[in-house]
Amino acid sequence: MVKHYRPARQARNLDYMAATGDGTERSGTFSIDTAQPSSPSSCRVRMVLGRIGDKWAIFVVDRLGEGPRRFSELHRGIEGITGRMLTVTLRGLERDGIVTRTVHASVPPRVDYELTTLGRTLLETIGQLVSWADEHLGEIEEARADYDARSCPPPCGADEQVADEQVAEEAS
Repeated sequence: MVKHYRPARQARNLDYMAATGDGTERSGTFSIDTAQPSSPSSCRVRMVLGRIGDKWAIFVVDRLGEGPRRFSELHRGIEGITGRMLTVTLRGLERDGIVTRTVHASVPPRVDYELTTLGRTLLETIGQLVSWADEHLGEIEEARADYDARSCPPPCGADEQVADEQVAEEAS
């Protein structure tokens, strides 16, 4: 049986070490065991960014930027989202104070969703993100095609087909 040497894990500030280049450390700022910054605020910020950076949350906020919407309007207006995912997204945004949910006493019950003042502060940033994606879509599609051409194996039988074509060319 072969034993592998594994150094003891220790807390390090890798950014500081890289910036100074001297290998000195300040303990307690980065844990290799968790690979996460140990500051409590960074964890909370990461949770908020996880919510508002979610693909569906961006679409919901963008649609609600046009004004209050009913659930069914949002569901029809966001291609590809399931009813369950829309419900989960709206609940999370409501919990974070980005969206308000208003239930109207009527038959059938009517529920409207609307951006809060806090939610409206996201509109400019999300608009810039959507504009950037729209503006660079062609470049992104080209990059994906180049990457796929370099890294994806040819389809089954493609190698045999090329070899058969080469043999046919040599025979003629």
